[in-house]
Amino acid sequence: MVATVDDIGSSTVTRPLSAPAFVGEAHDRAVERRRDDSWLSDAWSDPRTRVLVVHGSVVLTTSTSGVPRWLPTSEAPPGERYLLGVDASGQARFAVRADDDLEDDHSTGLRALTSMVSSIESGWLCHAVALVQWHATHTHCPRCGTATEPSAAGAERRCPRDGSAHFPRVDPAMIVLVTDEHDRALLGRQHSWAAGRFSTLAGFVEPGEAAEQAVRREVSEEASVVVDSVHLLASQPWPFPSSLMLAAEAQVLGSPEPRPDGDELVEVRWFSRADLSGALARGEVMVPGRLSISRWLIERWYGAELPDGDAGWR
Repeated sequence: MVATVDDIGSSTVTRPLSAPAFVGEAHDRAVERRRDDSWLSDAWSDPRTRVLVVHGSVVLTTSTSGVPRWLPTSEAPPGERYLLGVDASGQARFAVRADDDLEDDHSTGLRALTSMVSSIESGWLCHAVALVQWHATHTHCPRCGTATEPSAAGAERRCPRDGSAHFPRVDPAMIVLVTDEHDRALLGRQHSWAAGRFSTLAGFVEPGEAAEQAVRREVSEEASVVVDSVHLLASQPWPFPSSLMLAAEAQVLGSPEPRPDGDELVEVRWFSRADLSGALARGEVMVPGRLSISRWLIERWYGAELPDGDAGWR
């Protein structure tokens, strides 16, 4: 049962909160097998090996339940293939990048699938989608423009002309729950969101910048609030398309009046727990769905799962 606001202390979590999406048990990526051509060939010939077909962030699914459909290699379509690793039974798993849309087949986007599968399964899906999207958008050498080729079983691409190696891109981004001296949470609304949609503040880490520095800069830029202390809490891979979300909590001195920058944010407000609970109950405010680590940050501050259940947006 979810605790009510009256049951919640100022910062006491009354029940364990579920981990953010894609942060479950890690699978074996079989790094040592990526350059073993003999093993890779045998694995692809093994009828027990399974393949996930991916186009963009869309995954081939079964016709009956809509869950991911892992094919034997004999049924896999043509296309670049990438080793994902080996499962708990020791069998290899690959992803195949489909160049064409999967509209004629049964398929589901990763966002929707994540709520339907186990945490270990969501890890496989996250890995596959992130890898496929990187390969699809990094097909040429940034040095000379020559078309690159997959290498190391899909863990990199190499240029056949200059021999340079290129590795999957991951963009670090901070996402932060800011509180004031009254332990109120600072939430903002982007200009592209509907009225009432609020979330934690976020932004990409810039070159030569530490995550803590990025928190201070983004909060100052977007809300005109100066952060006093920053504590990193957790991280979440975010394959839409290639981010790593660095979750943090931060405090400000006093209770400064926030001002939106008018570019990234058009509205920014302090919320007490009672403010947020009441606004959610009245339907005046929506918070992110459970797919985002932003939801985890808000619930961690709130002290329990939010009373709107799975409402919100993804």
